[in-house]
Amino acid sequence: MKPGTIVVALGGNAVAPPGERPTVANQFRHTRASLAPIVDLAREGWAIALVHGNGPQVGDELARNELAADQVEPLPLGVLVAATAGWMGYMIQQSLQNALARAGIARQVVTLITQTLCDANDANLRIPSKPIGHALDSTRVARLQARGVPVKEEQPGRWRRLAPSPKPVAVVERVMIGHLVAAGHIVVACGGGGPPVYEDPMLRLEGLDAVVDKDRVAAILGRELEADVLLILTNVDAVYRGYGTKHQEPIRRLDLAQADHLLAGKELGAGSMRPKVEAAAGFVRAGGECAVIAELARGLAALRGDAGTTITRAPQ
Repeated sequence: MKPGTIVVALGGNAVAPPGERPTVANQFRHTRASLAPIVDLAREGWAIALVHGNGPQVGDELARNELAADQVEPLPLGVLVAATAGWMGYMIQQSLQNALARAGIARQVVTLITQTLCDANDANLRIPSKPIGHALDSTRVARLQARGVPVKEEQPGRWRRLAPSPKPVAVVERVMIGHLVAAGHIVVACGGGGPPVYEDPMLRLEGLDAVVDKDRVAAILGRELEADVLLILTNVDAVYRGYGTKHQEPIRRLDLAQADHLLAGKELGAGSMRPKVEAAAGFVRAGGECAVIAELARGLAALRGDAGTTITRAPQ
């Protein structure tokens, strides 16, 4: 595939995987390991915007705020999304700058704190549905439930906290991102999906206490940048039929009709793969050349069609 403009979506779990203490040292280590595909893309000459998730990190920030509430004034969730976009952007920016320098690639990296426009009347704001933070022990679950904080059992014995998650409409700083990407810089934007905002008729932009799905925001950013490719990097090597069963099989290619058929059924469930397929299909439908969902380590191979799941407008 000829290099053009690409939006890469990187999951927050890649930086803070389950089952490991999310220390800053560990998160830096995973960040450095996760950026090899970005270095490969830069080497090939792609214009790159990088969007990252923050599910584990923003949940940890919320817990820190609550534990210290009797000592310092807590920060609202929307502000914590911006905070994680800042310090995670710093980790990604520094790690990527170092990796590019070692590879002899003369590209600059910049992190922008960007806002994601949402509808203040979105029904999703009233129904918390997006898991954040790490898995909770039974004591923490009981304490949160006693305070009326919504939690969900994702898998047997694995509980996580839930936050409201409105659908994104636009990226407020899209023009600035476009200028920087066009100038050849690698832009880290829409961190954690970007702090969600709505447009107040009097005050203009105002924040919302919610989190936005980073894959959906990456698809919107891709559309607004007129990107050629959306690359969603995750911890699963492809979209599967019958995932988790003995009959599971990877799907290597989907056209839009097939993706819509898959989304119309219940095969994808309500897990993290559904919004990825929705985002990928939405990007292609809006004019993108293709969208690819792949395992982190196979990003470049997936772009070449040798791994992952590729979604295109028409059968190939």
